[in-house]
Amino acid sequence: MKDILVIGAGKIGAVVAEMLVDTPQDGGYRVTVADRSAALLAQIDADPRRSSRLSTLVLDIGDAAAVRAALQGRYAVLNAAPYHLTLPVARAAVDAGVHYLDLTEDVASTRAIRALAPQARSALMPQCGLAPGFISIVAADLARRFDALDSVRMRVGALPAYPSNALNYNLTWSTEGVINEYCEPCEAIVDGHLCSVPALEEREEFSLDGVLYEAFNTSGGLGTLCETLAGRVRTLNYRTIRYPGHAAIMKALLHDLRLKDRRDVLKDILEQALPSTMQDVVIVFVTVAGLRDGRLQQDTYARKVYSHVLAGKMRSAIQITTASSLCAMLDLLAAGELPQRGFVRQEEVPLAAFLANRFGRAYAADALAHAA
Repeated sequence: MKDILVIGAGKIGAVVAEMLVDTPQDGGYRVTVADRSAALLAQIDADPRRSSRLSTLVLDIGDAAAVRAALQGRYAVLNAAPYHLTLPVARAAVDAGVHYLDLTEDVASTRAIRALAPQARSALMPQCGLAPGFISIVAADLARRFDALDSVRMRVGALPAYPSNALNYNLTWSTEGVINEYCEPCEAIVDGHLCSVPALEEREEFSLDGVLYEAFNTSGGLGTLCETLAGRVRTLNYRTIRYPGHAAIMKALLHDLRLKDRRDVLKDILEQALPSTMQDVVIVFVTVAGLRDGRLQQDTYARKVYSHVLAGKMRSAIQITTASSLCAMLDLLAAGELPQRGFVRQEEVPLAAFLANRFGRAYAADALAHAA
C-alpha cells in the first residue's frame, strides 16, 4: 500500500482522498490530506471503514520545512491547492524524491515545474485534471489516427445543468482558477506558427444535443500540446464552453470595470453573488481534421458527464472528472505504465489505458452521461 499526501482539502482534494481510500487494500492507497484550514479538514469523510487509511494534517504550504517533513516516506504528493501554491510543493517533492502530480492550468507554473525535471529523481506530472489533462489525452489519441494533421480544436466546459442568472454560470470549481484562465494569454498554433492569443476572444457558437453554447479562448487548457504538435499542425486551439452571453459580461467586468487588475475584488464579488451547485454538466468536445488515406477527414470526440453518486456520495460533474483524472494518473504511474522520472506530459498517456483504469473509466460510464 502506497502512502500519498494530498494537499488541499477543498472541492477536489477531499474527493480525491476519499476515492483513493475507497479502493481495495491490495493495490490501494493510504492517504493524508493536508491543508492550513482545520475547518476544511474536519469535513473530510471520517467513515470508520476508512479511518486506518485516511488521516488529516494541518499544514501551511508557506512553511518549506514543514512541507518537506510531510513528504518524508511518501510515494507521491497530489497537489490540489490553488495554482499560485503549485511551485513550492513541486520543489519540495523534487528535494524529497517524491512523485509529484497537480491540477494546475497556470502556464507559468507548469514551465517552472518542467525546469525542475532534469534534477528530479521522481516523476513530475502537472496538469492532471480535466483541461489541461484528459482533454490532451483525447486530442493526442485522435491525432494519432491521421497521416498528416490539419487542425486540432479542443473545447471543454463545466456548466450548471440549470442556469438561472445573467452569467448563466454557477461556481463549480476554483474561483481563482477561473479568473486566472480568463485573464492570462492563451497559447495557440495559427497558420502553423506558435503564438499568443487574448483570453475571452475569438468567440464562436455551436450546438450539441440541441443546446446552444458559446466558446472562447482561455488560458492553460492546451497543456503542452503546442510544443508536442509544433510543426505538425496548421491550427491548434483551446476554448472554454459556456452558455451564450457569459463572455460579454465577463469582458465588461474584467476590462471595462478593470477588475482584471483587482482579482481579489472580482473573486469576492463572484463568490458572494454566484451560488455553487452540485447539479452541473461537464462537456468535452474535441475535433481533429487531417489527411488519412489521401483524403481530408475529420474525427470528433464528444462527451457529457453529469453529477452523480461516486465513492458513496453525491459528486458534481467537475469533481467527478477532475478527481477521477488525477487518481487515474496516479494509478497508471503506480502500475509502472508511465515514466518514473522527469517531466511527464498528459499526451503520453494512451486514451485506451486511461479509460480502462478503475478511476478513468468514470469518463466512459454510461450512467454518468445522463442527469441523476
